[in-house]
Amino acid sequence: MGDDKRDTGLRETLEDRDPNSLNQHVQIVWDDIIGEPEGARSPECAWRVSRACFARARDSCYTLLAVLAAPPCALLLGCGFACLAFEQIWCSTPCLRCVKIYLASLRNVVQACMAATVAPAMDALGHVCRHIRVNYRQDATEDRDLLVI
Repeated sequence: MGDDKRDTGLRETLEDRDPNSLNQHVQIVWDDIIGEPEGARSPECAWRVSRACFARARDSCYTLLAVLAAPPCALLLGCGFACLAFEQIWCSTPCLRCVKIYLASLRNVVQACMAATVAPAMDALGHVCRHIRVNYRQDATEDRDLLVI
């Protein structure tokens, strides 16, 4: 009873080998690669034989490459992603956390200095500038824009 569910899940996994659509850009179907427009058509028998040759060559070559090269590639990719995960978990993330902790006090000092100096100056500038009105007139000559402040 439990084996049926496991077999069904395994079968679904084997049937959909690209569940996240990672390789939709790889089109290796005859109709997506070869197309004859009107006026440039080969005889029907040549078309059918070519299509069959393409499909068999593609399938055979891919199978051969998958059997010979996929396991070593999978081994290298597995090791590479393991190294990447190790680096992120044990090196980068702790290092970034340390930097955040060390710079937290500096951030507080900079914020206090900005609040004491820049904020009042910007408030004063804003108070001065809030009374400025800009009017743009459309009736001016085309040579120059008349900007009234």
